[in-house]
Amino acid sequence: MTSFTWAEALPVVFMALMGVSMLIYVVSDGYDLGVGMLMHRATAEEKDTLVASIGPFWDANETWLVLGVGVLLIAFPKAHGVVLGELYLPVAFMLIGLMLRGVAFDFRAKAREGHKATWDRLFFAGSTITSVAQGWMLGRYVSGFGSGWNYPLFAAAIAVALPMAYVLMGACWLIMKTEGELQSRAIGWAKIAWLPVVVGMVLISMATPWISETVRHRWFALPEIIALSAIPLATGAALWTVRALLGGRLVRGVLCWLPFALMIGVFLLGFLGLAYSIYPFVVIDRLTVWQAASSTEALEFILVGVCISVPAIAGYTIYSYRVFRGKTGELKYA
Repeated sequence: MTSFTWAEALPVVFMALMGVSMLIYVVSDGYDLGVGMLMHRATAEEKDTLVASIGPFWDANETWLVLGVGVLLIAFPKAHGVVLGELYLPVAFMLIGLMLRGVAFDFRAKAREGHKATWDRLFFAGSTITSVAQGWMLGRYVSGFGSGWNYPLFAAAIAVALPMAYVLMGACWLIMKTEGELQSRAIGWAKIAWLPVVVGMVLISMATPWISETVRHRWFALPEIIALSAIPLATGAALWTVRALLGGRLVRGVLCWLPFALMIGVFLLGFLGLAYSIYPFVVIDRLTVWQAASSTEALEFILVGVCISVPAIAGYTIYSYRVFRGKTGELKYA
């Protein structure tokens, strides 16, 4: 077994922190982006309930994105330059989308009745732009920013698949947080999103080894392939269970939380597969965690701040979800 010195272990710790931060962001902001992309399917009254269901959480969820990008910037400055240099345009679109969401969310509260629909459409547009940009960024990152016709095609496929996964996650969130007619409509939205998500995941899983030789060698070597088969099998079982629940009665009652929990599991399994595929690279085939990391002294200094800020962020997140647990009530503005 390989043992790490302190200097070798620190970059791995920060890589894990960055990865976990991005996973929490994708799960937490993913469902509220999904709710935003469902706005156009809801009635005027239902839109207020959709907004109320994510109101206490959506802006705080983005804290994890700030943390993940911050770790990339200060702990892996060489990789930060490469990643954001390659992804400058989609990052700009993502920020535009996030700004649209923030402005629309606040302005719809004070808008006249005739203007409220405009802000709802902008909230939908901001959610969609953000999700598509994130999908494109993920596709380019996984492919190692390769050049050639197949790499943009792969990124475009993920730019379509990730928003659909967010929509499914958002619908499952609404199943958990609402009741009555809106819950029934959310179940229908989840059923519609389920098949494109499954098809997209299958196609992307087949294309990823084709697009990256490193990933192909990692996943299709013996005996690793035997152990790694547990990830796609567990993912398939979770998605099948989600679909089975959507067709039953229990999801309208005591098990309303289970589809959302299973979707979190799907994202977690995807994260584990991605982590295995790229480690020890920060930029696949170009920079390892040790090549991209700041000096040991700098990382030790940063670690002090991380030990203070991360528990505070996690504590606030847990507290907010505990306080606002249960079904969503009527939307009210002070």
